[in-house]
Amino acid sequence: MSQTFSTATPKASAAPPQSSPPVYDQEILDIANYVHNYDITSELALDTSRYILLDTIGCGLEALRFPQCTALLGPIVEGTTVPNGTTVPGTPYQLDPVNGAFNIGAMIRWLDYNDCWLAAEWGHPSDNLGAILAVADWIARTNRAGGKLGNGKIPTIRDVLDAMIKAHEIQGCLALENSYNKVGLDHVVLVKVASTAVVSKLLGLTEAQTRDAVTQAWSMVNLSAPTATLPTPCPASRGQPGQNGVPSVLSAPVWGFYDVLFKGKKFEFQRPYGEYVMENVLFKVSYPAEFHSQTAVEAAQKIYKILADMGKSAADIKEVTNRTHEACIRIIDKQFKAMDNFADRDHCVQYMVANMLIFNRLEATDYLDGGEAATSPLLEDLRKRIKCVEDPQFTTDYHDPSKRTISNALTVTLNDGTVLDEVVVEAPLGHRLRRDEAKPEIMKKFKRHLGHHYEQAKIDELVNLSTDASKLDSTEVDKYMDLWRQKEMKW
Repeated sequence: MSQTFSTATPKASAAPPQSSPPVYDQEILDIANYVHNYDITSELALDTSRYILLDTIGCGLEALRFPQCTALLGPIVEGTTVPNGTTVPGTPYQLDPVNGAFNIGAMIRWLDYNDCWLAAEWGHPSDNLGAILAVADWIARTNRAGGKLGNGKIPTIRDVLDAMIKAHEIQGCLALENSYNKVGLDHVVLVKVASTAVVSKLLGLTEAQTRDAVTQAWSMVNLSAPTATLPTPCPASRGQPGQNGVPSVLSAPVWGFYDVLFKGKKFEFQRPYGEYVMENVLFKVSYPAEFHSQTAVEAAQKIYKILADMGKSAADIKEVTNRTHEACIRIIDKQFKAMDNFADRDHCVQYMVANMLIFNRLEATDYLDGGEAATSPLLEDLRKRIKCVEDPQFTTDYHDPSKRTISNALTVTLNDGTVLDEVVVEAPLGHRLRRDEAKPEIMKKFKRHLGHHYEQAKIDELVNLSTDASKLDSTEVDKYMDLWRQKEMKW
């Protein structure tokens, strides 16, 4: 059977159809627009951010006293020094920005003593400083050596403060109405998103590239706080031409963030991005303790003094009732849970209150295995006699944007039947409503943390710089980080 082939000239094939530009989730567009186009003008936010900077670095230095923390620090290959690398405060390490972000982030978060934000989701916005400082320092050193990162300029501490305020705002506003732990996510996904967004701007990415980087950050979830800062420069630096993001990472059917984790429910927002979070952030001033317990521990300290004036002690206590808010019960009410480690103890309101009632103190060393507090039979017995009950009004006030209080109220019953007057503390020291009262105590905390690492002359230099707003803001980041460098590890 013969077969005939046409010899006609074939028609030119039609051009392939052009795909439509990707449609980004509005939430992604809003973050990138805020980072690139919003100007920080709030003097309250700037003033608060300077205190956050010094307090956060101080918390990191205090963590260096704990070998469990320092064992995680340093270069991956011992002895490695990265040219133009970032400085890890209190150490001789000079690392690449990714490992530097992890090191600084691990130090900051180790003792649970840095700032706090409480809403539908809680968190610690200064965790973002690990990535911000590491990248800004690396950019400064690289550009000083002739590089062209970002806009080719040397970042100053004012650039760091702007990035901090915006990272606080992104993390905090995403947390106001949306609970991530209720769907099995750690809140530090918000650290990754916020850090990626502001680091993108520092690196000189365009607004479009920042959108792509932020989508990549949303696709990586459920990491610990220091680990959340670890890969942050990566999605940011990958936001280069040809490195596409996932525009519908939140809203994509079936596989998107909302469908997979939030049963199709979109994020809710209480307010647009601005400077609200930094203006209202909570400082941990008095105690290295999970923040929902701060007012309970403060109340316990008052009760300790009342008992002492009566000639009594914690051994005379029959039971304690803690009238509290829902988040405290959900997160740190562990009346009968075994206390097996540091993290169990600093996330148990009963342990922390009992510690204060017995020893009139609450310090990081009180959480250590084998320590005086952790091995105290009286403490173990007393904490099991401290019960929490929710007060709906306390819960309402906790979520009220005009209050944002974290109330706890302790009522103590003694073995002889005496019931002490309830002691109520609504706003902890470090709350916006007690900010002026807290500032001198924040500085005392800062000096105390520096005192374990530096000679007095160096402490005076760092304190003077930290309290001179104009001089601090204009200090170049690498010069600032050099002030924190140590020739060798002290601990």
